[in-house]
Amino acid sequence: MSQTQLPGGVLAMTGQAAEQLLKLDSGDAALLYLYLLRRGSLNGLTWTEPRLQAALDLLRQVGLAPQEIPVSDPPAPDVPPPDYTTQDINNALSQDHSPFSALCDAVERRLGRKLNSNDLKILYTLFDHYALPAEVLLMLVGWCVEEMEHKYGPGRKPTLPYIRKVGASWARLGVDTLERAEAHITRLSRLRTREGEVLRLLDIPPRPLVEREKTYIAAWDEMGFDNDALRLAYEKTIMKKQSMDWSYMNGILRQWHRKGLHTAAAVQTGDRAPQSRQAGGQPPRPVSVNEEQRAREDMERIRRLMQQMEQEGEGSDGV
Repeated sequence: MSQTQLPGGVLAMTGQAAEQLLKLDSGDAALLYLYLLRRGSLNGLTWTEPRLQAALDLLRQVGLAPQEIPVSDPPAPDVPPPDYTTQDINNALSQDHSPFSALCDAVERRLGRKLNSNDLKILYTLFDHYALPAEVLLMLVGWCVEEMEHKYGPGRKPTLPYIRKVGASWARLGVDTLERAEAHITRLSRLRTREGEVLRLLDIPPRPLVEREKTYIAAWDEMGFDNDALRLAYEKTIMKKQSMDWSYMNGILRQWHRKGLHTAAAVQTGDRAPQSRQAGGQPPRPVSVNEEQRAREDMERIRRLMQQMEQEGEGSDGV
């Protein structure tokens, strides 16, 4: 086995490790390796779980990551929000330079009703305890309104407890600026469209999805499967289980993802790796424009990081 550089060791890469990364032909695997090399842990990495797990699996296959590595430090217990009093809310509403009062007015207009005392406490919890800016909270409320109308028809408005649940999720994901909120909503909107497509592929009548189903579809979308591959996995699931089994289908897709098979054609022909197919005279699996662009961007980031690490290594040698 080639020499490996496990996280936290050095700030330079061996030639053997670089060759292994090039053979993997995965921008995510290379970026994750460099992140571990630089940081020594996964702390602060904001990738989704499917993206992170797929990259870790590839690194482990070639010995560039240990088999047991925590995704992050054990999370600290959630700090419960303060028990805000009516006086706390009144003080916040009366502050001259606080945007909370204007936020409440805007939310009332968006929901079409007055906020009661409990509503105000929930909104202030998001504003003060979760530290979400007023403009982000307005986008949050707008998204929640859109979601309710999408699920239940025009005129349906979200409750403040529902808004708080979604807002707490945004806070955990670090969606705390206008730019991040816009990007997050764009992704959620695209996934909502994708969810409808996947339901049709799975012969499921249109209906609101439960959270677990949403999580599966988001993971499959992140992995990059096309419709034909999802349909093929579904058919295999039905043949084996005699009914739809989300967990079983997810296992099939995760296995294909680890092998780099994301289209039905690739699965059926056993196109496991571009280099092996080229050696046999067969063309590599088709890559979408988005995949190509992402791969180019990833490799460019890798080159910049490697150059920076080499420069730092040269600088330390000269000290």
